[in-house]
Amino acid sequence: MRPPRELTEDPEAWPRLACGDVGAEVVREISRRLAEALAAKGTSLRQAASGSGVNRQAIADLLAGRSWPDVATVARLENFLAVPLYPHRG
Repeated sequence: MRPPRELTEDPEAWPRLACGDVGAEVVREISRRLAEALAAKGTSLRQAASGSGVNRQAIADLLAGRSWPDVATVARLENFLAVPLYPHRG
């Protein structure tokens, strides 16, 4: 399966532009929210990895749209950062 960023019209614009693929769009939104939370809290990838138990490279790959995160990864990052990352649809 292709990485989520490769399913967007402009992979270089990841995660700024919305994506037509429903799965890639969810990962894009998670990536965007994660980047915002890390920046707002001044948390480095190393600190996020240490605090969440998620591998630093896995976090970097998620941010870059190179991977499809599993539920445990998203849950651990949400718990550590105390912010919702998964976009809930109504």
